[in-house]
Amino acid sequence: MAAHMRRLTQRYRAVINNNLTSLTSLRGYLSRSYSQVQTDFSSNRVRRTFTDFFHELYQHIIVPSSPVRPRGDPSLLFVNAGMNQFKPIFLGAADPRSEMATYRRVVNSQKCVRAGGKHNDLEDVGRDVYHHTFFEMLGNWSFGDYFKEEACIMAWRLLTEEYRIPPERLYVSYFAGDATSGLPEDEETRHIWLSMGVPSDHLLPFGMKDNFWEMGEIGPCGPCTEIHYDHIGGRNAASLVNADSPDVVEIWNLVFMQYNREADHSLRSLPQFSVDTGMGLERLVTVLQGQRSNYDTDLFTPLLSAIQQRSNCPEYRGRTGEADVGKVDMAYRVVADHVRTLSVCIADGVYPGMSGAELVLRRILRRAVRFSTEVLQAPEGVLASLVPTVAHILGDAYPELHKETDRIMDIINENEAQFLSSLKQGRRVIDRTLQRLEKNDTLFPVPVAWSLHRNLGFPLDLIGLMLEEQGLSVDQRALDVLAIENEKLRCQMQTSVGDTLVHLDLHSLAQLQSGEVPHTDDSPKYHYSLAQDGKYVFQPCHATVQALYCGQTLVSEVAGGQRCGVVLDRTCFYAEQGGQSHDQGYFIRDGLPDVLYPVEAVQLAGGYVVHQVTAAEVLRKGDQVQLYLDEPQRLACMVKHTATHILNFALRQLLGSSVEQRGSHVAADRLRFDFSVKGSLSIPQLQEIERSIHNIITENNAVYIEEVPLARAKDIPGLRTVDEVYPDPVRVVSVAVPVADLYDSQTDRWTSVELCCGTHLLTTGEIGDLVIISERQMVKGISRIVAVTGDDAREAREAGQVLTQEVESLSARLAMVTSLSLADANRLAKEVGILTDAVDCTPIPQWKRRELQTRLKGLQRTTNTSIRKLETKEAAVKAQSLFKKNGNKNIVVDTVDTDSISVLMKTVNQYSDRAPGTLVMLLSHQQPSGKVLCACQVPKGFSALSASDWALTVCVRLGGNAGGSATVAKGTGSVANLTEALRCAEEYAQDKTQNRC
Repeated sequence: MAAHMRRLTQRYRAVINNNLTSLTSLRGYLSRSYSQVQTDFSSNRVRRTFTDFFHELYQHIIVPSSPVRPRGDPSLLFVNAGMNQFKPIFLGAADPRSEMATYRRVVNSQKCVRAGGKHNDLEDVGRDVYHHTFFEMLGNWSFGDYFKEEACIMAWRLLTEEYRIPPERLYVSYFAGDATSGLPEDEETRHIWLSMGVPSDHLLPFGMKDNFWEMGEIGPCGPCTEIHYDHIGGRNAASLVNADSPDVVEIWNLVFMQYNREADHSLRSLPQFSVDTGMGLERLVTVLQGQRSNYDTDLFTPLLSAIQQRSNCPEYRGRTGEADVGKVDMAYRVVADHVRTLSVCIADGVYPGMSGAELVLRRILRRAVRFSTEVLQAPEGVLASLVPTVAHILGDAYPELHKETDRIMDIINENEAQFLSSLKQGRRVIDRTLQRLEKNDTLFPVPVAWSLHRNLGFPLDLIGLMLEEQGLSVDQRALDVLAIENEKLRCQMQTSVGDTLVHLDLHSLAQLQSGEVPHTDDSPKYHYSLAQDGKYVFQPCHATVQALYCGQTLVSEVAGGQRCGVVLDRTCFYAEQGGQSHDQGYFIRDGLPDVLYPVEAVQLAGGYVVHQVTAAEVLRKGDQVQLYLDEPQRLACMVKHTATHILNFALRQLLGSSVEQRGSHVAADRLRFDFSVKGSLSIPQLQEIERSIHNIITENNAVYIEEVPLARAKDIPGLRTVDEVYPDPVRVVSVAVPVADLYDSQTDRWTSVELCCGTHLLTTGEIGDLVIISERQMVKGISRIVAVTGDDAREAREAGQVLTQEVESLSARLAMVTSLSLADANRLAKEVGILTDAVDCTPIPQWKRRELQTRLKGLQRTTNTSIRKLETKEAAVKAQSLFKKNGNKNIVVDTVDTDSISVLMKTVNQYSDRAPGTLVMLLSHQQPSGKVLCACQVPKGFSALSASDWALTVCVRLGGNAGGSATVAKGTGSVANLTEALRCAEEYAQDKTQNRC
C-alpha cells in the first residue's frame, strides 16, 4: 500500500505543478487581511457558483439531485447525504450500460432529509439555529480520477477566490492515524495543505471519530480533511475546532475513499481511489452572508416574513432557550424548516402516511401544524400557503416545486384538517385529565398518553411537548413498555388473531335472537364514493349500542378498562370475512366527545357485527356512538382486494380455466393468494402475469359492483367462485364490464368477475402497480403468491435492480480473477453468501429473485470448487512437511498452522495416505483467541483405538467437544498453552495401543 501511495503522490504532484499559477495565487491570497466577510452572495448564487466552478474550470459533469426517496436502498428512509445516489459507483455495482458508469468527475447540489433512522435531526429542529430536517448538500466527486492534492486545491480556491472567504478565518483538520486499525497519520494531506501555504497552527490532526469517514459497517471508507470557519476572527481559534463551539464550525468535508471496510472489520485498499466531498449549503450561505444563524439567510427570511404576515405574531427575533419566551421563535423555525421538508418530499412522491418514510413525514407535518396553530396562533391553511414561498426560494434549483405547488398545498391542507380535528380532541382529553389530577401531581397518566398516541396518531414527542407546557411529564419508560407490548400484540394478531378475539358464544347468540335484537346493518361499510379530486370519501356513521359481551356473558354495562365485545345496530366497520382484514378505528359516545373507544378487531357472528373494544370509560347498552374509520387502512385493503381479483383473472388467463382459488388474505400491507397448479410458476409466467395486471391497472378500468339474486349471478359466464356459502342476494364485482352486460351473450370481452362481499376500489388505476414478491408451493398442487402494490411495488422493483447490479459486479470480479489465494476464495464465497441472503430476504419481484438465485448458485459452485482445490493443495504441502519431520512413526501428534478445520482434516487424510499404518492427530492453535482445532485419523479396522474417542478425550480436556467415526474425527477446544494438550493426546494413544487402558 505504501508503494501505491508513493505512486499516487508522484502522479498528483504533477497535477500540482500544472496548477502552479493557481497555487501561487492562493499563497498570495493567504497574505491578505479581511476585516469582514463579503455579504453579496444570494443562496442561488452560492449554489450556482459551486456547480459552475467545478463544471467550467475542472470539467465536472453537473448531475441533477436525486429525489429524496432513496433509489432501491431499503437501508435508508430518505436520501441523507450527497453520495447516496452514487453508491453503486463506490460499490462497483453501477450498470455498465448506464450513464453513471461513465462518471469520472461529478458535481451537484443534493436534496437531503435527516429525520428518522440513524441520522435524525427532527427533535433538535427549532431548539437551535442550525439544525434542519431538509438541507442541501453541495458536493464534488472524483471516481478514479483526481485525488487528494487536486481536491484540496479546488476546495481552497473556491472558498478563498470565488467565495472570497478570508483565509485567516479557515482551519483545516486532517487524519491523525489510528494505531488500533493500523492506519498511519495522513502525512500526505498535511504536506499538501502546508505546501499551499496553510499555516501550521491552522492545521490540526484528529482521530477516527472526526477525520475518518465510513459509508457503513462495511464498504468504501477513508481519511477525510475538513475545513472549518471561525465566525469571530482576529484570533487563533484552533482550540475550538471540533469542540462543538457555535463560533467555529465545519463547512466542508473532503473524504478520500481509499479503503474498503471488510466484513471482518479489516481494511483493504480500494482498486480505485475516489474523492467524495460534502458542504452544507445552509451553513455556507450563513458564512457568506455574514450571519450567525441559518435562519437569518435568504433561504429562510422570506419564509419567516410570510409566517409573520399570516399569523400576526411578533416578528422573528432569533431567540433560543429561556430567552425565547413562549417558544415563539422556536415555532417560527419549526414551521419554516418543516414546510421546506414537506414541499420537497411531496414533490418527490413521498406523502404523509402510516409507515416508513411516509410515517416520518406525517410526524413532521403534525409537528408543524401544532406549532403553527397553537404557538403562532395561525389560522388553518397557513402552512400550505407557505408552499409558493418555498417554491420561490428553491424553485430555480428544483423546478419540480413550481410544477407541483398546487398538489403539495392540497396534500398539506388535507392532512392538516385531519390532524387539527384530532388535535382538538387531544387537547380536550389533556385538559379533562388535568382537572382530575391532584395539585402536586407532576406525572401525566400513561394510559391517557398512550391513547392519544394509539388512537389519535399523536407522536409521543408531541405529547411530551404539550405536557411540558403544562409543567408535566410522562413516564417515558412506561410508555416504551406499552409500545413494546403493542408491537407484540400486533404480531400475535397477525399470526394468531383468533386467540385474542372476544367471541360471542352460542348461548349469548341465542339470547340476542330470543330478545329480538335485530342483526347489525353493516351496509354503511359500502358507503363511499370517489370525489372529483380523485380521493375517496367515506360517509359518517352514527349507531346505538345493542349489546355488550364481557366475561362470556351479555351485560348491560362495562366499566373503564374492561375488554368487551360491542354489538351495534349499524356499523361502517368491515368485519373480517372473505379473506379481507377487519377495519380499525374508534368510536365516541354522544355527550362525551373526548373519550375514545378504540376498535381493535371486528367479527361477524350470526348476523351480528362484534366490535372488540377496551372501554375507556363506562359504556352502557343504549348509548349512542359516532364511528370513525381508519381510512388509510381501509383504502389500503380496498387496493389489495381489487388487485387480488385482477391477479386471479391474470392467472386464469395464463394457465387456463382449471386454475382454482384455494384461499386468499387481503391486508393493508400485502395480499396473499393460494391457487391450484401443478408446479411452481416459471420466470416467464411470473413476468407475463405482472404484465397482464399492469395493463389492466394502466387502463384505469371502472370496477362495477351490484347486488343480484344468487341464482341469476350463477348464470354469469366466466364467473369466479370459491367453495363457500354465499348470501342471497350476492354482490357481483366486475372489472371494466357493467354487471348487466355480463349476461349479454354478445359481450365478447373476457374480464374479472367474482362474487365478493369485500370492499373494492371504484377504478383499477388506484392500484398503481403490483409486484409478486413470493411464489412457492405450499403443498403439492397448491401454490401461494404474495404481492405488494403501489409504492411498495415500486420499491420492490428498485431493490431488485440494486441487487442485480451487485450480483453483476460480483460476477465480473470473479471472472477477472486468474489466480486466487485461499483467503481470497473464502472472502468471495462469503460475499456470495451475504448476497444470497439479501436476495432471499429482500422484497423484490419473484421472477427477479429466481434469476439472481440461479446466478448466485453458479457463483457459489465456482467459489466452492476453488476452495476445495486450494485446500487440497495447501494440505498436500503441509502433509509433505509433516511427513519429512515425522516419517512412518506409529503415532504422530503435531501442530499445523491453519485457521481452517477443512484444511486440517485434509492434511490428516493426506498424511494417512502416505503412512497408512500411522495414528495421526493434528492440532491448530488460534491466536489470540486460544481456540484449538483438532483432527485425527486411525487405520481402518484398528480396534485398539477409536478416532472419535481419541478426539473427544483431548477436546474435553480443552473444554470443548468432538465427534466423528471410529476412523476419522474432529473437534474444537480452547487453551492458553498447547503443550499439555499435545502430551495428553500422545499419551492417550500410546496407552490404548499398548492395551493399558
